[in-house]
Amino acid sequence: MAEEQDTNVENINIYAIRTTANREDQVMDFVTSNVTKKKIDVYSIIRPHGMRGYIFLEAKDRISAESAAFSVPYARGVLPNMIDYKEIEHMLEQVKREVNIQKNDICEIISGPFKREKAKITRIDKTKEDVVVELLESAVPIPITVKMDAVKVIRRETEDESQE
Repeated sequence: MAEEQDTNVENINIYAIRTTANREDQVMDFVTSNVTKKKIDVYSIIRPHGMRGYIFLEAKDRISAESAAFSVPYARGVLPNMIDYKEIEHMLEQVKREVNIQKNDICEIISGPFKREKAKITRIDKTKEDVVVELLESAVPIPITVKMDAVKVIRRETEDESQE
């Protein structure tokens, strides 16, 4: 049994699809649509952050991967060799991660149109991974919803008060 689990990673068929640079999301959408419409044996689609021009498919076989990418705009074809899981393992991350963000924290927005603005966190939605912030330097406090990974906590409400 244990031997069977070890070889499980080796039996994964991963194929790389070459795409036009900066069109990876669109290719993913088209491939996902193809897979669901035609009921193709593709188990997962991976678009590694920061890697341009490629997406990865976990599929039953090469025919499934090629038919998923067939006639997809911006898809340039399936690479001839299968990709070893160890080659892309470092690009994958666990979806659920514990984030240490609390209400009333002062944060800096690190991406988006309000980049480098300081804000106060007013509400946290952990299921959607969103936070609602109010910009500190605005004349009128307007609540803005941003993704949790778009903010960086820079100051916490004094923890001495909570210890008393």
